[in-house]
Amino acid sequence: MLAAAASNLSTFSVDVDTASWSRAEQSLLRGRFPDQVRVEEFINAFDYDYDPPQDGLAFAVHAIAAPSPWSDDTHLLRIGLQARDIEDESRKAAHLTFLVDTSGSMRGRDKIGLVRASLHTLVGHLGPDDTVALVTYSGNSRLVLEPTSARHASTIHQAIDALSSGGGTGMADGIYTAYRLASDSYVGGDINRVILASDGDANIGPSDPAGITPAIQKYADTGITLTTLGFGHQGYNDHMMERLANDGDGAYFHIATPEAADRVLGSGLTSTLQVVARDVKIQVAFDPDAVESFRLVGYDNRRLADKDFANDAVDAGEVGAGHQVTALYEVKLLDSNVPIGEVRLRYKQPGPESPSQQVVAVMD
Repeated sequence: MLAAAASNLSTFSVDVDTASWSRAEQSLLRGRFPDQVRVEEFINAFDYDYDPPQDGLAFAVHAIAAPSPWSDDTHLLRIGLQARDIEDESRKAAHLTFLVDTSGSMRGRDKIGLVRASLHTLVGHLGPDDTVALVTYSGNSRLVLEPTSARHASTIHQAIDALSSGGGTGMADGIYTAYRLASDSYVGGDINRVILASDGDANIGPSDPAGITPAIQKYADTGITLTTLGFGHQGYNDHMMERLANDGDGAYFHIATPEAADRVLGSGLTSTLQVVARDVKIQVAFDPDAVESFRLVGYDNRRLADKDFANDAVDAGEVGAGHQVTALYEVKLLDSNVPIGEVRLRYKQPGPESPSQQVVAVMD
């Protein structure tokens, strides 16, 4: 717990990833203890039925406190953001470059088999103005399908059906090829996205995110973002998949079932693709007259220096249409009638050159 009188600010980047929850759930169903837990991804895996924003705003901010279940002298404070929703028919045209890991480690129904089913689901929810390209990688990268209109869905489905696995894993080469293709077919004002389907393994070329992400960040600055879709459990590299999504200004999902694929790529496709706010940061300012001490639960690798809240050069998370972001604080309250503090929200509208906006909500 941090003493509010000494330092009353808590600053972090938002996170809409849910992969940690999905992987932990599948581990438990298999009778194994999860190998990693990112608490914020557990929290954000559930729907809290927040009221939507009004008057055309990008976000509604919600805060509520209740007695802590594990301590008699503390409370849990829940802070929630609800992003504005966008109807499927109002979504911008999407130009998607599928990047599929077809190396030997992707053999199996829960890997390449589920990748095929998941991409079929996605294509089935595209509109006539959307396009799809397909790149694969194993020992080296291969262009399987040039950018193709979703009007020719049968051609795209045939390319997906032909996906098979075998060989080494040259992830970096595949990523470079996919981004070059996405850059060549970039359409300003539309959604331009690389979608990586992999188990995160890389054994040819750079095998650590640090060797790959500088190129991804460069493309993200131009408006080409990245969604990472994780498949499988054995030999899975969670760190790689999370870091690539973070640095690619996108989100990270773990797909373990066809139902999960539909939530992310089918019925939830507009939320996955259409970003409503970039570089979203939250700063909670507690009033020392109302709060004795506090601690943020989770968000360990998303925390920012307080001074970086207003520094637009510091990257932060992206939020899609209709997404919710939830954070929990454990707080020790003082006997006071003043508001416990305020929630400050800073973000940019979609688009590489959009200026930052700031919203402040008082917690009564």
